Amino acid sequence: MGKQVWRVVVAGGAAAVFTAVSAVPAGAAEGGVSFTRVQVNGGKPIVIGVSKEVAVPASFRMATTHKWKWPAVFLYRGGADDRLWHAIETSDCIKVSSGVCDINETMYFDPSVWSMRNSEAGAWKVRAEVSFEGGGGDTDDEGLTVHVKRNSRLTVNASPEPVSKDRTITVTGKVTRANWETRKYASYGGRLVSLQFKPAGAASYTTVKKVYANGSGDLRTTVKASKTGTWRWVYYGNTTTGPSTSSGDNVVVK
Repeated sequence: MGKQVWRVVVAGGAAAVFTAVSAVPAGAAEGGVSFTRVQVNGGKPIVIGVSKEVAVPASFRMATTHKWKWPAVFLYRGGADDRLWHAIETSDCIKVSSGVCDINETMYFDPSVWSMRNSEAGAWKVRAEVSFEGGGGDTDDEGLTVHVKRNSRLTVNASPEPVSKDRTITVTGKVTRANWETRKYASYGGRLVSLQFKPAGAASYTTVKKVYANGSGDLRTTVKASKTGTWRWVYYGNTTTGPSTSSGDNVVVK
């Protein structure tokens, strides 16, 4: 499962590991804390592959007169205990005024170490919590949505190369997507992908046509080659899958 019960908290420059405190159910928070200025990943989706740890920046402001420990924001959906993180690291209080702290945080997701389910891709809500010294705490829903996505990949090949002017070339490729459960990339069929071209000496690509991948994720189309330049595929992603761009394949036109 993607949700874990360990939180890493940095205090005075030394990292310590604590068991996460269970969230108070929504509507039953004990109160006494205000969380504002909550940000997660700059508002962008969190895209996770199959092997590399992803570090997600977050930050928030907390105001309270209670003595506290372990403040954090986290992703959840369904019940308050349906959480998604592998480790959380937070800064010490950056004092704004009496009883008001800014906190910087990093959420870590490492699919090579922790098991993740493909069903965990999609929309997650953001909640903030803090525990009080002596017991109790406060948990607030922040009204934010963050999309967690499976990484995608594209390959490209344009041939023949070189080619005579205005002759037909075939551009192929393949769309794959991270399978968190097998920790491998698998074919992602039926995707609508843009074929783009950049003439030699140009600064940017232009979309030439759009092509659907077959059921195995394979891409194939033909175009006329009128200029020397570079061909690539671009997939723009969806609510559960991140975007991707292939490398470029240069074709010389004689």
